[in-house]
Amino acid sequence: MTVFDTIIRNANVLASEGLVQMDVALDEGRVAALVNPGAGESREVIDGSGLHLLPGAIDIHFHIRAPAFPHRGTVESETRAAAAGGITTLFEMPISKPCCNSAERVGIRRVHFAEHALIDFGLYGAPADLLPERMEAMKAAGVVALKIFTTSPPEGREDEFYGLSYPDEADQLKVLEAAGKVGLPVVVHAESAQLLAAAEQRARTLDLANPDTHPAARPAICESVAVAKLLAMNVQAGAKLHIAHVTSEKTVRVLRAFAGTSDFTAETCPHYLFRTHQDVARVGVFAKINPPVRDKSDQDALWQAIAEGIITHVTTDHAAFSYPEKLAASNDFLAAPPGSPGSEMLVPSMLHAVSEGRLSLEKASNLLSANAAARFGLLNKGRIAVGADGDLILVDLASTTEISSETLHTFARDVAHLYYGARFKGRVRRTIVRGRTVFDGSVVGAPGWGRFASPSVTPQSDKRPDRACNT
Repeated sequence: MTVFDTIIRNANVLASEGLVQMDVALDEGRVAALVNPGAGESREVIDGSGLHLLPGAIDIHFHIRAPAFPHRGTVESETRAAAAGGITTLFEMPISKPCCNSAERVGIRRVHFAEHALIDFGLYGAPADLLPERMEAMKAAGVVALKIFTTSPPEGREDEFYGLSYPDEADQLKVLEAAGKVGLPVVVHAESAQLLAAAEQRARTLDLANPDTHPAARPAICESVAVAKLLAMNVQAGAKLHIAHVTSEKTVRVLRAFAGTSDFTAETCPHYLFRTHQDVARVGVFAKINPPVRDKSDQDALWQAIAEGIITHVTTDHAAFSYPEKLAASNDFLAAPPGSPGSEMLVPSMLHAVSEGRLSLEKASNLLSANAAARFGLLNKGRIAVGADGDLILVDLASTTEISSETLHTFARDVAHLYYGARFKGRVRRTIVRGRTVFDGSVVGAPGWGRFASPSVTPQSDKRPDRACNT
């Protein structure tokens, strides 16, 4: 008789065919079998009584920026937080110092992450000069997708955004066409650079300490116009286009109007689904995020878009800054750094949506995991099925997750003001990455367990590049 490494018993299992009463056997990092309750033998037994077993979350929009800015968090600190939040794979955005805009930079970051990550990770690349040979090299290096901004680089951060910012529409079309030819998805932070410049100029005449100044400087029309132009261009370009962090009713209308015209998907984030501008006004620059958190009508439109299948991904846009960085600009919404930690709110917030009847558990899991795996080609992830990676979370739908600086694991716990006091019905009890528990109420995973996840390089066959390139 086969003796498995681990069997998870007595849980309600969200398998590919829906909720089933089966035990899940793990062996060599993968789901080896779904067995009848009580059947099978294993070296370890995990009791899931009263809990639901789901695929681990795949967070497709994550910023750590390591190793450049350790005062904002490290790969170890932020993947510890991700593990505590039920995230088993994250996709790291290419903003660092310097920008991750070549196959060489991908290799360097891959080594750094592999040495320190507790969970699996994918990497985005910036398309830079769009030379076909360099694009192919980044694809061969294993990036999950390309990422661009339709905005100009922030002043003083040009090296972090080199090869990443494309404010000119003609250049945006070139990116879409190049991405289509190389066969990589392209993820876009979409706001009109021209409209942003005009709006910011007007906003500078306002009270910079007033929270209303931020949405005045980045109104929803900037997002919806940029998205409309990208979708119109993609009809010609034929890229696998993904619109990042949708915030507004205006943009939902654009997505709805273009449905079926090309291969595109869209995401939103918990801060847009569970918070409004009133919350930003309450906590100040600690809740400044680009694009801004908007009004209740926008929030309602986002939930409707999820219900209609217009938005098919929910992700964190986890972007941590230090407390001194935020505090230094407490009276200037335009100067304050944009970003908020979100890794430990993602899964609990969506479980809360299930408790409120906004979503089925299966749809919540698809938004967090299965859709990401399918869109970005991680065929071994995002599902509980024989042969899939053993990336799993045990969640308690009856318990509560309370957010405070004391309960969070992220290095940025002191700037999570947007969520302080939040109570989500639903709690992550255990996180398992490739068959190994990395969180069981406390973080028990070890740095270096996380492996590179790519459409072309499976985590199991990963061989790290030479350490000497991490310079």
